[in-house]
Amino acid sequence: MRYNDVWRIRVLWVGMLIIVIGFVGRLYWLQIIEHDTYTRQADRQYASSGADEFNRGSIFFSDKEGKLISAASLASGFLLSINPSLIVDPKSAYEELSKIISGIDKTEFLTKAGKKSDTYEEIAHKLNTIQAAAVRKLNAKWTILSKEQWRFYSGSRLASHVLGLVGYQGDLLAGRYGLERYYNDVLSRDGDNPYTNLFVQIFSATKDALQQKSLEGDIISTIEPQVQATLETELAKIESAWHPDIAGGIVINPQNGEIYAMGVLPNFDPNTFSQEKNSKVFSNPMVEDVYEMGSIIKPITLSIGLDRKVVTPETTYYDAGFLELNGYKISNFDGKSRGTVGIQEILNQSLNTGAVFVERKVGNTIFADYLRKFGIGEETGIDLPSETHGLIENLKSPRDIEYATASFGQGIAMTPIATVRALSVLANGGWLVTPHIVKSVQYAPGVSHRVAPEDRTRVLQAGTSEAISKMLITVYDNALANGTVKIKNYSIAAKTGTAQIANPAGGGYYKDRYLHSFFGYLPGYEAKFLVFFYIVYPKDVQYASETLTHPFVNMAKFLINYYQIPPDR
Repeated sequence: MRYNDVWRIRVLWVGMLIIVIGFVGRLYWLQIIEHDTYTRQADRQYASSGADEFNRGSIFFSDKEGKLISAASLASGFLLSINPSLIVDPKSAYEELSKIISGIDKTEFLTKAGKKSDTYEEIAHKLNTIQAAAVRKLNAKWTILSKEQWRFYSGSRLASHVLGLVGYQGDLLAGRYGLERYYNDVLSRDGDNPYTNLFVQIFSATKDALQQKSLEGDIISTIEPQVQATLETELAKIESAWHPDIAGGIVINPQNGEIYAMGVLPNFDPNTFSQEKNSKVFSNPMVEDVYEMGSIIKPITLSIGLDRKVVTPETTYYDAGFLELNGYKISNFDGKSRGTVGIQEILNQSLNTGAVFVERKVGNTIFADYLRKFGIGEETGIDLPSETHGLIENLKSPRDIEYATASFGQGIAMTPIATVRALSVLANGGWLVTPHIVKSVQYAPGVSHRVAPEDRTRVLQAGTSEAISKMLITVYDNALANGTVKIKNYSIAAKTGTAQIANPAGGGYYKDRYLHSFFGYLPGYEAKFLVFFYIVYPKDVQYASETLTHPFVNMAKFLINYYQIPPDR
């Protein structure tokens, strides 16, 4: 065979191969990528198109195996409208429709149907296919069926403050709270053209993904639905027992900042958000509100002392039960002296004077610098909207009293998420990580782009993290509930916090209102989970050990069983 003939055959084979690849690619594009588009077109064959349909990307939870579970998606149905100018007998028209669709208000229908000069009035939304078929069967020229889509949240109230909602922003539907708002540019859909060239889509999407530009896509979150549901169950128990104004909780991986659960009560159902009487319920206090957190800050104070080597786990001090600074008196919660005790008792018995002792050994300037390294006073960078920063102006004061109160968590305020980030430093070997709720964005052409931040900054030496963890494990084993909640073969680090609530009206603090907090992580070394609870103004109870110990223990046991965490001791 001549060389030219061989060359022609090769060119022919290459050409045929390109054609086959093109057909296969086109088939994949039509059947997989644009499946929803053509499904909608099929639905339109028996319904008028009307205005552009609402379209939006989806949000997914991720279970422990990595399986995606729909959290926010689109539901499809039909909008029923009428042409009043074609209705001869409004009462008969109402009777016909009310047999198919329950809940149509008769007075409202007759008012709309009586507008003889009008040609369009909306009557009912979200009709299913059976109802739409029954309306079509009437063969009434005055009925108008239009295909419509709406946002659907399969978990109802589950993680509502994380997901947010979709509502009108001017004349456009857009994300208003939560992930819906933060990732609105990604979730929004500007157009829906199924005839876009496959290769242009793939290569342009890949390029934009690499450059981290905003593209249309679906959101893959770090929220684990079973962990989220269990957290919200515990919050509901707390609410039922103690009736706080707010109850919140977070479960986070302290090693990388992935948030497995974030819950707040009261919450809302984003499917029916218009029924809420107070719009404040939509705001997320975990990132938008600041609080004086109280004694859960004491482990941070001790870790600073350990890191600066001004104290060791064996250090002792004399506890007189109170001390005076700048004309102010600081007392332990019961005002009693403990005499000479080790600094472990600062955590075991939650001694304010002991926290001040460590802070004074560190020094005001260095102590304040460390708190800033823990991220206290700044935004965390979490991917939720409207995050606010903490209030630490007191740490610029020349007065010793401001630093002393900060050492046990009063006089400075921070968001719950900033608190969790700071406490994670104790659990992860001394690193400040960025908390986040989205791990990746899945773009339409099948390109997945990881968006989770991986940066971290060292705050404490690794040995300091290990030392403070050992002290917190001792708290859980021996001091918390007198050691009755200790879990055999598992090391757990924990600390409670009870803080007075500031009185915005008269200054100072309420004498009968408290904020309770609790954090713990497990395993105690190389922690995989950090659990945080807080409640604002629980009724008829004073200490966090009474309200939050058992919710934490329940969460810890659930995580151990659900993730099959092996014993570590």
